[in-house]
Amino acid sequence: MVQLQCLENPHKPQYNGGIIVNPELNDGLKAWSTFGDAKIEHRESDGNKYVVAHTRNNPHGSMSQKLYLKKNHLYTFSAWVQVSEGNVQVRAIFKTDSGFKKAGSVLAEPKCWSMLKGGLTVDTSGHAELYFESNNTSVEIWVDSISLQPFTEKEWRSHQDQSIERTREEKVRIQAMDEQGNPLSNVTISIQQKTLRFPFGCAMNKNILSNTAYQNWFTSRFRVTTFEDEMKWYSTEATRGQVDYSVPDAMLAFATQHNIAVRGHNVIWDDPKYQSGWVNSLSPNDFRTAVQERVGSIMTRYRGKLIAWDVVNENLHFSFVESKLGQSASSVIYNWAGKTDGFTTLFLNEYNTIEESGDGAASPAKYLQKLKEIQSFPGNENLRMGIGLESHFSTPNLPYMRASLDTLASANVPIWLTEVDVQGNPAQQAQYLEQILREAYSYPKIAGIVIWSAWSPQGCYRMCVADANGFFEASLSHGDYSVKIIRHGVADKSSSTSNLTVAPTVSGGTTLIHRVTA
Repeated sequence: MVQLQCLENPHKPQYNGGIIVNPELNDGLKAWSTFGDAKIEHRESDGNKYVVAHTRNNPHGSMSQKLYLKKNHLYTFSAWVQVSEGNVQVRAIFKTDSGFKKAGSVLAEPKCWSMLKGGLTVDTSGHAELYFESNNTSVEIWVDSISLQPFTEKEWRSHQDQSIERTREEKVRIQAMDEQGNPLSNVTISIQQKTLRFPFGCAMNKNILSNTAYQNWFTSRFRVTTFEDEMKWYSTEATRGQVDYSVPDAMLAFATQHNIAVRGHNVIWDDPKYQSGWVNSLSPNDFRTAVQERVGSIMTRYRGKLIAWDVVNENLHFSFVESKLGQSASSVIYNWAGKTDGFTTLFLNEYNTIEESGDGAASPAKYLQKLKEIQSFPGNENLRMGIGLESHFSTPNLPYMRASLDTLASANVPIWLTEVDVQGNPAQQAQYLEQILREAYSYPKIAGIVIWSAWSPQGCYRMCVADANGFFEASLSHGDYSVKIIRHGVADKSSSTSNLTVAPTVSGGTTLIHRVTA
C-alpha cells in the first residue's frame, strides 16, 4: 500500500543545500526575497525555521532566490513544502534567460511537510531565479530545507556506471585448468552473452506474422514485448458482441514459440478518442455491463500467459470511464481485474510522469495518489500492482527523471518503462534514447524496459530502432553466457565450451568463480 510521506518536521536539505544560500532559513530571510504579488515572512515553530509566502494575489506570488546556472550541468532540486489549508499542488519554477523551467511539483498539505523533488538542465549559462507557485492563491506556501546541487555530465555518468555495476553486474573470475586440475596460463578465453537477465524488449504488431526478416531481427534481440494495438478493445471487438482474438492469439503463439514474454496492453483505455462508436453510444448501465464483459473476456482468455496487464490506460490524463461510471470507476475495474487474473501484475500506465516536469496532471505525486486510491478501494488491498511509465520523450530532463523515479519508488511496486520513444530527428533520437535507457537501466528499482517501435511498411509511430594463474576477470550483466577457452601451445590447439549464468548475489561485491577444464 502506498504511504504518501508527510512529516511533522522536514529533513535536512540534501547536499547541505548545494548552491542555495541560507537553505534552512537559519539566517532569517538572507538571500530570499518576494516574487510576484505576495508578502513573505520568516517564521519559527518548535525550533524549525522556514519562509512563508502569504497574501498571494496571483499563482506565482511567493518567495524567491537568485542564482547562476551553467549549461552542460545537471541540477537536482528538492525542498520541503507545506500549505496553510487543503491539498494543494505546489510547483518549483526557475526563471532563466531562455524561459521558465519547471523543476517539479508536490501535493502539499497543512500541518505536515511534503518533499518536493525534481531537477533541471538549462540551455545556456546565465542568471536564474527560483520561485514557487500554486494556482490556489488563497493558501500560504511554507518552504524549508531547499537544495539545488549541480553535477557535471561526467559526474552524472560516473554515478550511472557505479549504479549499474552495483545492481546489474557481478564480477566473475574464470579459471582454465587441465584435466589434473592444474591452472593453465597460455589460453584465450572468450565470452558471449546468450540472454540478458534484465527484461528489455520492443513493441511488435501484426506485421511480424508475415515478415520473416522482421521475425529474425526481433527474435535475435528481444525477450519481452507489448502488442501495439492488437489487444486493445477497439481491435478485438469493433462491433458489439463480435469478439475476435485471432490476431493477438497468433502473435502470442509466435512470442511464446521464441521465449518472448508478453505484456497485456491494454484492457480499458480511458481516452475518449480511442473508443469504438458502439461503446460511446451505450447508456451508463449498458456501458458498465460491456466493461465488465471486456475485463472478463480478454483477461480470462490470456490468464497465466502474460507477465503484466495495463488495466486502465492513461487514467490520470483522461476520465472516459469515470464520466460513465463515477469517480471510483478505475478502482472498480482493477477490482474486477484482480478477481479475473489475480496472479499477474496489474499496472497503471501513464505518460509525462517522468518525461515532462510541467504536466501537473500526471506528476509523480498525482500518480501515487491514484495508485493509493485504487489500492484503498475495498477488496483491492492485496492486488499485485505495478507502475507503468510510457516514456514518450522529446528532450530528456535526466535530473527530473531520476527525482521522479525516487518518488515513485516509495510505493514499493514494480516499475517499468513501457513505451519508450523519442521525438525528433534520427541523430537526436539516438543520442537521447541512449541517455534515457542508461538512466533507466542504472536505476535499481526499474524492473523492465519496452521500446515503442513496432515496425510497419508505413513506418513507426515516432521512432524506428536501427539496428598468470589462468584467471580472466570481467564485470558481466546478469544473464546467461557461453564461455569458450582455446588452449595454446599444444599440438591440436584444443578448446572447450561451458555455460555460465550470472545472477544477483545476496551480498554485493562478491566475485563469482567459474572453472573450465580445457
